[in-house]
Amino acid sequence: MSTRLRSLTSAPAPQPVTEPVTVTVARVVRPEQQDAFERWAAEIQELLAGFPGNLGSSLLRPGRGSDEFHLVFRFTDDEALSAWERSPERAEALARVHQLVEDSRTARAVGLETFFAVPAKPGPAWRSWLLTVAVVLAMTTTFQLVAVPFVGGWPWGLRLVVSAVFVVSALRVLMPRLSRWLGPWLQGSRRR
Repeated sequence: MSTRLRSLTSAPAPQPVTEPVTVTVARVVRPEQQDAFERWAAEIQELLAGFPGNLGSSLLRPGRGSDEFHLVFRFTDDEALSAWERSPERAEALARVHQLVEDSRTARAVGLETFFAVPAKPGPAWRSWLLTVAVVLAMTTTFQLVAVPFVGGWPWGLRLVVSAVFVVSALRVLMPRLSRWLGPWLQGSRRR
């Protein structure tokens, strides 16, 4: 079963799927509006509970030092989600929430394995940058030490392509594991 995660606001329209769809909406709520936002979220969850095809919803409250709430909801398939997205109830609710929030972003995931996934709080950008540089440096060095003795006589362009394929493939395998392992450090508190 494949999992696709994409932004609803910046990606091309997704192809309809018949498996469950999870939507996560992260909203940075103005500090003085948090009580009003929680009341609004409770109303939305009540609306969602009665909407055809809804499989459930939850509100994830921010941790210490954050104002970002996550509203997570699931539908049986794209058709049920689209009906909710086109509904006048949703349009009216969205019109009311804009005054309560500073920023919002939406992600959509397909597949049963996403049911338990909770989006991580992003940490300082310099930490993920540093991790990426360290891994690229390690992979480039490994390539130089291990592969260059075998491909050193190849044309420069071909060596460059092989090196790029090796480094990108290694990143694809290593970065998710390292991101999980170093998650607490990567998500360290950001100064506002």
